[in-house]
Amino acid sequence: MSEALSTRHLVIRLSLVVVGMFGFGFALVPIYDVMCQAFGINGKTAGAYEAGLQSTDESRQVRVQFLATNAAEMVWEFGPQADEVLVHPGDSTQMLFVAYNPTDKPMTAQAIPSVAPSKAAAYFHKTECFCFTQQVLQPGERIEMPVRFIVDRDLPADVRHLTLAYTLFDITVRKPPVAQATLTRAAP
Repeated sequence: MSEALSTRHLVIRLSLVVVGMFGFGFALVPIYDVMCQAFGINGKTAGAYEAGLQSTDESRQVRVQFLATNAAEMVWEFGPQADEVLVHPGDSTQMLFVAYNPTDKPMTAQAIPSVAPSKAAAYFHKTECFCFTQQVLQPGERIEMPVRFIVDRDLPADVRHLTLAYTLFDITVRKPPVAQATLTRAAP
């Protein structure tokens, strides 16, 4: 009888451990986001930004460098039209990124941005970005994708160089693209 009771206690304890592990795993993403925001790590940008009445700081320039990489298994050609630009804090600036699908099948991609140094991420505001939506390209299709941004006037004076990096992920398996329909015209 005591052996059965001991086995029952062991099963209950192990079940509680499994439930606790599941709960902890479920809470990791929100905990990670809170920690990144609190400590200013990971270079995450805040998403879309509504430009206000911010004036331009003509007294200084900030160099913004652009990097583009493909995640493993992503075969698209992907990159910025220029490696870097000089901007005045407060100015709205645009850079075009070009993507090309060299395969013979439609593909869906998602770009994930990062800003370095991480302490500058809070001062880099995107007003328009291809990273806000998933991109679908048909076979052989090439697309120009704009990113419009503002480097905030309140950027610390010791930050004179920012890097905006994108990693492009193939999410075709998760979100299959819809092939373009072939248009047919009725004969007159």
